Amino acid sequence: MAVIGAGTAAATPAGPGVSGTVLTRTTVAGKDYVLRQITIPPGQSTGWHFHDGTLYGFVAEGTLSHFDSACRPDGVYRAGSSLAEPSGDNHVHIGRNLGTLPVILDVLYVLPHGAPLSEDAPNPGCDFE
Repeated sequence: MAVIGAGTAAATPAGPGVSGTVLTRTTVAGKDYVLRQITIPPGQSTGWHFHDGTLYGFVAEGTLSHFDSACRPDGVYRAGSSLAEPSGDNHVHIGRNLGTLPVILDVLYVLPHGAPLSEDAPNPGCDFE
């Protein structure tokens, strides 16, 4: 994972206990397709980040609260719902588990070949991270 810095701000890593397991990976026509399961324990977050390609997620368990770089909530995704995250460093975001149960996400990353799954970003000034 690359670390992106702005001034003296530091990247915000995922919280304790956040884990991801790659289920399958393939490359077709210069794009990497990676299916991964991510678990976010209660009270934890993904850390601020962005993706170099589009991400498609399905909430298998729990409730994911999603925030944009203006510190605004831009979605609350409960079990059974899906979400998409656009690519680029102009789409910095964070996923937080504000509930009491783990959030389990099934995520498909569609990335340029060789790109990291995500790129860390500094906290844009939100007081909750």
